[in-house]
Amino acid sequence: MSGLVLAALASAAALGAEGAAPPPEVAVTRDVMITMRDGVRLAADVYRPAHDDIATEGRFPALLMRTPYNKAVRAPAFANYFAARGYVVVIEDVRGRYQSEGRWRPMYDDGTDGYDTAEWIGHQSWCDGGIGTLGTSYEGATQQALAIAGAPFVKTMIPLFSMSDPGRYGVRHNGAFELRWFNWVFSLGDPGGTPNLVAAARAASDPAAAPALAELVDHVPEYISALPLRAGTTPLKLAPDYEKWLIDVMSHGGGDPVYTAMGIDVPDHMADYKDIPVYHVTGWYDSWALQVANLNFAGLRAHKKSLQRLIVGPWTHSRPGVSFAGDAEFTPDAAIDLNAFEQRWFDHWLKGVDNGVEREAPVRLYVMGGGDAHKTAEGRVFVGGHWRDEEEWPLSRARATAYYLHGGGLLSVERPAPHAPIKYRFDPLHPVPTLGGNLSSQGALASAGATDQRCRTDLWTCASSLPLAARNDVLVFQTPPLREDMEVTGRLIVKLWAASDGRDTDFTAKLIDVYPPSADFPHGLDLNVGDSIVRARYRNGPVASEMLQPGKAYEFTLELYPTSLVFKRGHRIRLDVSSSNFPRFDVNPNTGEPLNDNRLWRVAENSIYLDPAHPSRILLPVIVPSP
Repeated sequence: MSGLVLAALASAAALGAEGAAPPPEVAVTRDVMITMRDGVRLAADVYRPAHDDIATEGRFPALLMRTPYNKAVRAPAFANYFAARGYVVVIEDVRGRYQSEGRWRPMYDDGTDGYDTAEWIGHQSWCDGGIGTLGTSYEGATQQALAIAGAPFVKTMIPLFSMSDPGRYGVRHNGAFELRWFNWVFSLGDPGGTPNLVAAARAASDPAAAPALAELVDHVPEYISALPLRAGTTPLKLAPDYEKWLIDVMSHGGGDPVYTAMGIDVPDHMADYKDIPVYHVTGWYDSWALQVANLNFAGLRAHKKSLQRLIVGPWTHSRPGVSFAGDAEFTPDAAIDLNAFEQRWFDHWLKGVDNGVEREAPVRLYVMGGGDAHKTAEGRVFVGGHWRDEEEWPLSRARATAYYLHGGGLLSVERPAPHAPIKYRFDPLHPVPTLGGNLSSQGALASAGATDQRCRTDLWTCASSLPLAARNDVLVFQTPPLREDMEVTGRLIVKLWAASDGRDTDFTAKLIDVYPPSADFPHGLDLNVGDSIVRARYRNGPVASEMLQPGKAYEFTLELYPTSLVFKRGHRIRLDVSSSNFPRFDVNPNTGEPLNDNRLWRVAENSIYLDPAHPSRILLPVIVPSP
């Protein structure tokens, strides 16, 4: 390695050592090299219970986190805590990252590498034969890969805000590409979204290129505005493994082996998934809420004997310790102490402590809403809410209530009357800006969480301060003011009848809670609840790509991310329909050219149908109050 690479990696190790100085009851051995089946060695830091800085003899349960985000940086949040409480904590840099050898191929090697790491841990003199796993986002995906691979000694897991099923949702989303992954790669896999010379030095094919790679993150909006991405045309070529991965996922549909070979798609591997207790954690504004709740938890609970548990807070991605999401503030108890939460679970399943966790309700939900909508000191709106235990997910008592789109912009339970389709022009060069939503790793692209749907001139995607509803390419359908509170908890599914004059286009849907004007918010507020998109050519699923017949009406299914929210009396329920949501999703050029390889673009004339034969609607899971 060159002096630049060595210096950068040494600085990372020093930062971790200084920032995570263990207390006297914890002993740390850094950069233990664990050999994988192909000879590549992965670096792990091992935190052991100790007395006066000397590791305590004996066998203990182990906790494993495998991370691409620098073990030296990730450890302080939890490693000392658990080691001081009788666990051996192993935190490992995944293949090709930071101190580990090999080349990084995001998600492809985590099943076998995780298996080999677990086997190594289980045979150590300090391990009692039981392993629990933890970690968030990509670290959650490594846990899904472990379970699918059937890793030995693993007895329980807590995958937090976990990546999974990337071909259907999360990387590809009903055929569209989630552009946060562009930011993720251009920031060299740094979740902070800031220049990272250490990651750049590890990724660079030529060490001298590290500074050029590190500064890519500062120019992501410019590069995204110049898509498609072609090999060798940006400084990312100086990190060829990273460039190849990004171009591969941008150029292939979700049913391609590029996605299916990642080994983290839980629904497609139910039979292989290890039958162990799993606590699934997500948030209503998490980028993985749909997968975690609707696919992973619900599917595993139906197929496995071991206890499956689900908690969903009002959180954005990987932020269970705060009580707000974007512009929305909730009750103080919305935030949880993550270490204490995880300790109760691990104490029971790895130490046999009878603390009652296995007797608690299988589902714990935070029901948003009910607050008085005052402006907080931070400028947020007090949405409020409360925790509630449930026996299942989705809730069988939820009534899937159809709210139909009507001419004149009405959204109601009445079936539509005859009406001509509503036509609008979708210009790919002027897409609808993203304002909030289920985002992560987005950096400067957009904000996550509940966000007022009004543009701001300080946003790079906004040319004015007008509300999105004022755009001619956004079709707005809303109820009259509600006469009483209405709780919506569960899956949000839109059935949209639509057509286009082209061979391919996109359709989007966004559910919005419309607040009436108040002294604190004279214009009222339009807070997003959930959204989705469908790329028309993938309307029949991630495997089949079938172009449209121009002018023909099709029924498209868009599943929004789930929610639990009380729409208050006096509020309106609104559904916005359009054809873009940028930069949450890439923009369809409307030409039908291959993915990530268009040279042309065209303005599409798209049509939304709302007549008795083509009843466009959203199915809201309404909870009827108990008598």
